[in-house]
Amino acid sequence: MQRPPPAAQPDPIVAIATAPGRGAVGIVRVSGTGLAGLVQALCGRALQPRQAVYGPFKDAEGQAIDQGLALWFPAPHSYTGEDVLELQAHGGPVVLQLLLARCLQAAAAANPATGAPTAPRLRLAAPGEFTQRAFLNDKLDLAQAEAVADLIAASTEAAARSAGRSLSGAFSREIDQLGQRIVRLRMLVEATLDFPEEEIDFLQRADAQGQLGAIDSGLAGVMARARQGALLREGLQVVLAGQPNVGKSSLLNALAGAELAIVTAIPGTTRDKVSETIQIEGVPLHVIDTAGLRGDGETAQVDEVERIGIARSWAAIAQADAVIFLHDLTRRGQPVYEAAEHAIAQRLQTGDPGRILHVHNKADSVPADAMGTLAEGEVALSARTGAGLDALRQALLQRAGWQAGAEGVFIARKRHVQALQRCAAHLQAAREHAAVGDSALELFAEELRAAHDALAEITGAFSADDLLGEIFGKFCIGK
Repeated sequence: MQRPPPAAQPDPIVAIATAPGRGAVGIVRVSGTGLAGLVQALCGRALQPRQAVYGPFKDAEGQAIDQGLALWFPAPHSYTGEDVLELQAHGGPVVLQLLLARCLQAAAAANPATGAPTAPRLRLAAPGEFTQRAFLNDKLDLAQAEAVADLIAASTEAAARSAGRSLSGAFSREIDQLGQRIVRLRMLVEATLDFPEEEIDFLQRADAQGQLGAIDSGLAGVMARARQGALLREGLQVVLAGQPNVGKSSLLNALAGAELAIVTAIPGTTRDKVSETIQIEGVPLHVIDTAGLRGDGETAQVDEVERIGIARSWAAIAQADAVIFLHDLTRRGQPVYEAAEHAIAQRLQTGDPGRILHVHNKADSVPADAMGTLAEGEVALSARTGAGLDALRQALLQRAGWQAGAEGVFIARKRHVQALQRCAAHLQAAREHAAVGDSALELFAEELRAAHDALAEITGAFSADDLLGEIFGKFCIGK
């Protein structure tokens, strides 16, 4: 399904475009066609394109609601590609609601000279509808439109910069370049299928394998940067797991730099999940402290509240991207403790063992020679003193696949990564058909088409309506 065409002269829309609450400036934005009468009613005069004009915003009786700046952006040179009016007033909620109501009232009122409505039917904008119209009017592609929301929601400087690259079109240009290379190869195949009488070895003459290799190389680079961008946007879900009193809450506090969780020497102090988002080199980490886990047979000995907390701990572990399995160096060798460690480790291994990071706490409380030799990738630290925390941070970034100093990272979403993976799978199938020879040209061409369609989903050249609704429905109103 191709990008849907814009509806014929859709209703103009209006919304408050600034965040709720009080501020120095608030903006009411209108977008649509035939807004000249609305401009006259609100501002008392016509406005020059793209020039800020200071003056009163008038109510139905001609009295000033507020004094502010009005900006007029005639189509197609506007954010949405339609006529856009922006009213910048003082940022009080009451003032902005009055302006919003006045826009709706003025549009419905009859023009004294003609008796016709001042403007086509004006309605409140749905979430993300301004940006959706920019997409439908070819002002932005879908990846750029998503980058608008990601820039607003960015929780780190690195995420904001990456979203800015995507908004400027860096991601889309790379996708388009890959798509063009696939299309060129597909055109050669289609042309050959149209002239089957030509006795040539097409795949060999066109160097199909070589062209596929070059496309694969470009796709791998884009996918690596997209994975980095998805990590910047989504962050990493990290769960602190281990027996009671191994120092999980202390470690959460140390990583966050604040006393978020209660720390006592009483086993079972943490009864429910405590979470905090931190950042390491710009990568968001959503760290969850959980109730202490118990070994076989121990769970039956705890009260109902702690039992529920343990069940929630295992549920959080099942959904985590990484699990810090925290060990207590001061209890090493104790039979009951070691038996519980073994039981917990066995259950953790039933998931993806690659996400388990073994961390040994309380290194400040044991002699250096008592720690023994740690396996590769394991970390020893002290949550109390902070020693070893940097090593843990780097281990988490490595586990997440983050490459420090990576150039040209653009913000990306899981759907982008999944689309790139589907493209790679279709190119692999195309390569297998190419190995058969010219007898599989039709299958080769079909896999190239599917690979190109997967890429086109990223920029919205090939998108389903329900996908668009899901994406733009998560935007804030007024954007």
